[in-house]
Amino acid sequence: MISSAMDPPPFDPLQPSIPISYPLKTLEELESRAYFKSFHYPFNKSSVPLKSSVLDNRPRILVCHDMQGGYVDDKWVQGGNNESAYAIWHWYLIDIFVYFSHNLVTLPPPCWTNTAHRHGVKVLGTFITEGSDGIETCNKLLATKESAQLYAERLAELAAVLGFDGWLMNIEVSLDAAQIPNLKEFVSHLTQIMHSSVPGSLVIWYDSVTITGELLYQNQLNEKNKPFFDICDGIFANYGWEEDYPKLSAAVAGDRKFDVYMGIDVFGRGTYGGGQWNTNTALDVCKKDDVSAVLFAPGWVYETKQPPDFQTAQNKWWSLVKKSWGVVKFYPNSLPFYSNFDQGRGYHISVEGVQVSNSPWNNISSQGFQNLCLWQPFLEYKDNPTPDSIQVLVDFKEESYSGGVNITFKGTLKDNNDFTARLFQGNLLLGELPLHLTYSVKSDVGSMLGLSLQFSSNLDERTLVLIAPWEANQLSNKFSKVIVPHMVNTQEMAPGWVIQESSIQMNGYTLTEIHAVCYRPKPEIRKLRLEHKSDESEVFYKSSIDLTTEEVINNKPPGVLLFCGSIPDDQTCGGSQHNINNDTSAQVSSEYFAVLGHITIKTSKENPVFPPSSSWLVEGQYIKLSSGSQGSKKLSVKITWKLKDGSKFQSSKYNIYVEKLAKTATGNSGGRVEDIQEYIGVAYVEAFYVYDLAIPSNITSLKFIVQVCGVDGACQKLDDSPYYQLDVEASHQVTIPICNYEEMASSRTGANPGRRLYINSKHYGTPRMWGDFMYDRPLRERTRYVIVDMLRRFGKIDAQIYTKERGLSWLLLMSLVVLGMILWVLNYSSVKM
Repeated sequence: MISSAMDPPPFDPLQPSIPISYPLKTLEELESRAYFKSFHYPFNKSSVPLKSSVLDNRPRILVCHDMQGGYVDDKWVQGGNNESAYAIWHWYLIDIFVYFSHNLVTLPPPCWTNTAHRHGVKVLGTFITEGSDGIETCNKLLATKESAQLYAERLAELAAVLGFDGWLMNIEVSLDAAQIPNLKEFVSHLTQIMHSSVPGSLVIWYDSVTITGELLYQNQLNEKNKPFFDICDGIFANYGWEEDYPKLSAAVAGDRKFDVYMGIDVFGRGTYGGGQWNTNTALDVCKKDDVSAVLFAPGWVYETKQPPDFQTAQNKWWSLVKKSWGVVKFYPNSLPFYSNFDQGRGYHISVEGVQVSNSPWNNISSQGFQNLCLWQPFLEYKDNPTPDSIQVLVDFKEESYSGGVNITFKGTLKDNNDFTARLFQGNLLLGELPLHLTYSVKSDVGSMLGLSLQFSSNLDERTLVLIAPWEANQLSNKFSKVIVPHMVNTQEMAPGWVIQESSIQMNGYTLTEIHAVCYRPKPEIRKLRLEHKSDESEVFYKSSIDLTTEEVINNKPPGVLLFCGSIPDDQTCGGSQHNINNDTSAQVSSEYFAVLGHITIKTSKENPVFPPSSSWLVEGQYIKLSSGSQGSKKLSVKITWKLKDGSKFQSSKYNIYVEKLAKTATGNSGGRVEDIQEYIGVAYVEAFYVYDLAIPSNITSLKFIVQVCGVDGACQKLDDSPYYQLDVEASHQVTIPICNYEEMASSRTGANPGRRLYINSKHYGTPRMWGDFMYDRPLRERTRYVIVDMLRRFGKIDAQIYTKERGLSWLLLMSLVVLGMILWVLNYSSVKM
């Protein structure tokens, strides 16, 4: 079949393009290690290590993600633009995650591995053989013991290098009995190699082919598939089981009963209980019989468009899992702990209280730890039963403090009432160092939001600590301790947000729960009240309904910052900046609205010390410039960075910005265009690919800024961040062409980037004998042709001529010219003879 002009070109993994995740489809790809030569390979490494490699000794939940053939919105390693993309954010109900497709070797996209590891969940890829192609594959795979070992080692290498935790093995074809010994060698060798290269890794056998070579699903663990179970880490029993099969399987497994994972097809195809909204029926049986379970294809909720919307239906379906199985992962369980409640998709992106993008996006790597308050009806959390109603929701539309969402509390709340919602259920053992807690809030005047921490001792004694800006009568008696936090003035950096900081020391205790507490301030606090002291000054609050601006200013102690209500949103009082409502007859509204932006818990009050910009080596590779309309250009470039001393900084991600610099009146390239640092994406590895960036005609230089972010959520200041500067004026570029002779392979950045000359080799046609047509060409054209042709003839050099010294650059260029002319003369003379 002849492809039409509209068909996209075949995917070539060697050529630069927007980084994607993709599977391996043949044994040849696996054996040749071709994947490691791919342009996309370095982008597909997981950047989040798994903190604990030990599986809990209890029944477990394995989620097998099979949706639309795999590699949908999640294939875009640097993120996509679908705010409605599928995601799972219920990681505290999951022990193991399998990325499944019907390709031979399914490599999990790194976004799944990153967020799963962040939540303590193992991630497995899939090796599958099926159909006629699967038979041919098995014939080659199992030809000899050595071939079985070779391919097992190739699979283990992929998992170790890409950072995931093992394999689901699905040999879904009939085999000759003579092939079974080599199949067992394949599984056994893979398990051993995985355990040695990735501690805590898993190889799980799928219940398909039997020990006699028949493709016959057993739907349980029995003597026909137990020989495979005995040489790996578990079995995924097919989902056609009956009610007594889990109990029978547990008996066969003995002390390894938790390694039996009974399949449950969420679509309900022949599965016990019917799946779908009755999935918990099968889960209940597995839990009762003390075996593990597989939730196969939970994307059913998304694919079938369950009403009323995906967010609601997804939470409702997973609440069935929680009801049956309970929470299996607890956060926080280590420090530092940071959550911005992100679900890996949204309509905008913020960084430390400033919105940097208003475009829709998706990137599962960006997910933060999720709160628990969405599992139950909201009113269940009320301490004081009243007609009041507070709704708690993950809000995608309200501007966030960090990422794309926040937790919004809204409804009605009377003065003497409060509302409490559990955010996290933790298991964090505390030592001698104090806890430093920071959280961000945006709220209406009179809507107060605090945090409640629950600690337990070795004697199971419970201690409740309230961290809240203002004390309230009805709250004081409920807590062992009430701490008034220090407010950080961030109005210039994060307008509208209040950052609260506090410390507490609970040596030997375990932090078990974190709650949000919604309340109103005590009536007397609407009078003047002096709060705690900060390092430099005191913070003084005032309600907008009890005192006039003049009364407040006259009674304000010296050296005290004055804010109105609970939100210092550009409402600093004093001088010309007081915006206090003088209407003393105003009444307190029962309407409540507050937003929680993030929570950080760590043992150090200070932010991480980021390496200075000068300590980084930032480079540009695969640079490609193309012409646009009206003198504009488009740029594609791979930017990489690393510390010069070879060390690793513990970062969570890198925000990427670009400054477009125009020529100044003096002719120097360096003036910012509207002083804009444009956010263009996020990276989770030390590389980012910029694709088709539009460059206006007046722009002469681009400055790409790599903002380093710590694991506690703090980000380096942009002015202090490493950067890569690229001169985009065509007359100032030197390129040694590679591959298609239109790409610059590599250029190094510094404070004073060098100049480069761009030569577009496509203008020079197919290489041929120089003497055939060169004698009547101008000297400059002859010289250019010789240089380009030499590069074509003597190899595709994967490097760019680059120097900061213009004299040395010209010396190198002239040397090439002289050498080219000598070769041309010799070649021309030989042709004439």
